[in-house]
Amino acid sequence: MFFAVGQAVQVMEKIRKHIIFHGSVQGVGFRFTAYHAAQHYGVTGWVKNLYDGTVEAEFEGTEADVDSTLMEIDNGTFIRIESMDVKRIPPEGDSMFIIR
Repeated sequence: MFFAVGQAVQVMEKIRKHIIFHGSVQGVGFRFTAYHAAQHYGVTGWVKNLYDGTVEAEFEGTEADVDSTLMEIDNGTFIRIESMDVKRIPPEGDSMFIIR
């Protein structure tokens, strides 16, 4: 968002989070919900199931959009996130969100 000369310039910095989700996160529509939430908020990255029953994902966008995406996933009907291992990593500049 840019303003006329003499006004403040607000830049929306992108961040990226790598997250492992623990809980009831497989077989409950988690990846589908993550995909649609990311699409809604303009977040890029990916999501995939892991063999140990967790879900791994990376989300890139503004901090507000990434947080909104995570809240929408957590509000999924059958999804029960018990804990998340979150690591902030450098943005990669993805152009879309995919299910792996």
